[in-house]
Amino acid sequence: MAESMKGLHRTCRCAEVTKDMVGSKVTLMGWVQKARNKGGLVFVDLRDRSGIMQVIFENGSIDQEGFEKAGKLRSEFVIAVTGTVENRGGAVNENLATGALELRAESLRILAESEVPPFPIEENSKTKDEIRLKYRYLDLRRPDLQRNLMMKSKVMMLTRKFFTDEGFLEVETPMLGKSTPEGARDYLVPSRIHPGSFYGLPQSPQLYKQLLMCSGYDRYIQIARCFRDEDLRADRQPEFTQIDMELSFVDVDDVIDVNERFLAYLFKEVLDVDVKLPIQRITWQEAMDRFGSDKPDMRFGMELHDVSEVVKDCGFVVFKNALEAGGSVRGINAEGQGSMPRKKIDKLVDFAKTYGAKGLAYIAIAEDGTRKSSFAKFMTEEEMDALVQAMEGKPGDLLLFAADKNKVVYDVLGALRVELAKQMDLLDKNEYRFVWVTEFPLLEWSEEENRYTAMHHPFTMLMEEDIPLIESGDLGKIRAKAYDIVLNGNEIGGGSVRIHQNDIQEKMFEMLGFTKDAAYKQFGFLLNAFKYGVPPHAGLAYGLDRLVMLMAKVDSIRDVIAFPKVKDASCLMTESPSVVSEQQLEELGLETAKEETTEE
Repeated sequence: MAESMKGLHRTCRCAEVTKDMVGSKVTLMGWVQKARNKGGLVFVDLRDRSGIMQVIFENGSIDQEGFEKAGKLRSEFVIAVTGTVENRGGAVNENLATGALELRAESLRILAESEVPPFPIEENSKTKDEIRLKYRYLDLRRPDLQRNLMMKSKVMMLTRKFFTDEGFLEVETPMLGKSTPEGARDYLVPSRIHPGSFYGLPQSPQLYKQLLMCSGYDRYIQIARCFRDEDLRADRQPEFTQIDMELSFVDVDDVIDVNERFLAYLFKEVLDVDVKLPIQRITWQEAMDRFGSDKPDMRFGMELHDVSEVVKDCGFVVFKNALEAGGSVRGINAEGQGSMPRKKIDKLVDFAKTYGAKGLAYIAIAEDGTRKSSFAKFMTEEEMDALVQAMEGKPGDLLLFAADKNKVVYDVLGALRVELAKQMDLLDKNEYRFVWVTEFPLLEWSEEENRYTAMHHPFTMLMEEDIPLIESGDLGKIRAKAYDIVLNGNEIGGGSVRIHQNDIQEKMFEMLGFTKDAAYKQFGFLLNAFKYGVPPHAGLAYGLDRLVMLMAKVDSIRDVIAFPKVKDASCLMTESPSVVSEQQLEELGLETAKEETTEE
């Protein structure tokens, strides 16, 4: 039978008991982590979100009835204990904040009993994800997950404080908006009052925050929920949170400045890590050429080498064909990996194929300087020497090459570089390497749609010096005033200066293949607002979940989200999405597609 806590007040949380309290009476409440019955003594580890306190029940300190009750305690019972704080009689537990103290119980109330949980509530659980997520309310009792969510809470609090002090106003924007599917697929919400019409849930508050700039709010911040109905790759969630901001009368440097100070403040306050300012900046082109990625992990070297010039006259047809098709040949040097077994190299080739490579060429240099290579027979000795030299290859190194269209070469080597760094143990989670990537291309060519699409979104300002390229038709070379902040190979935030001149915005839509009518149909409210005096403005948004994931040194954003969805966008705990009643559908004027049943 559960008892009431009436008349009891908790003195403090379990791990908030200090040495100064020795000898005083306190009341603690929490969950039984474990109970050990030693005959005349019962030891209980009492847990709440602050940590653990050892409670000792001894016949004599507590009455007979209380002692018998203590003998019945099991994992996850919720109890209230009143007693005296003492210095621990047994060995001190160095792993606990309260490891030198214990509570000698004088009275006990069982506030709630618990069934045996389906898995042990412990740090670094080995339980399968499916089971943990089905019982997420139990999983969330684990101290490591609780620490992650406390850290996230602290990050949100400090974010609000920092930006408030910088003159930002927090403004909420609607969840029920207009569907503007430019980018990912929108989640749609049917309207009961307007049958056949739908709201779109926001993929980001982009259009609203630009309107707030038109409305003179000067600096806006929001910790905003965003929704994307896309196929979930690893580490994507259908709903996620952004730290979203927009500033008026600013250019690139102003946005970067306030955000660098924000990151330095956040990392100091939460992790006591000093972020060296200013943060390094590299252009998108340099990032691609050196690291094969627009979110480069700069905790290690292994940079790409362009060897197209060196091999342009060689007899190896793979290299030749790539260069003749306008592509390139580039390589990376995995230092000290020259003795990698053939099987492992084949695995790397398979890995490269998932990124679009047709294969990988390699040269393995043994410690004695002899070379094994997949393509040596097509090259002269001099050509091989020149290639190894261009790659700065030494005895014991493994050189890997990709030859294809530039995009494929970058994708393959960029991914391979990180994969090798993992295998070679070069990634230190305690090291935080920030870098700004700037001057992104404004447009990227979409093979499917046979047109240019906006790399960020259609309201991104191009670099003034590239405006003539619109007339000359060199659209692929136009650079955007866009910037991403990257941490350890993860894009944690990105933004851009927005177009505020009507004529440039119209040109942009033209380049994207929108007619004026189509543009107004989708974004009319923004384009109309721009007729009434719009300030130059720019913004940035962080993925809050990803930022906290890196700060907490965990491998998945699920570990910093209280109730995440799984890969097929369902919630195992609530079993959503679920079928709804016919009546609900009728009210919305909807019907579900019936499965065809075939007669036997």
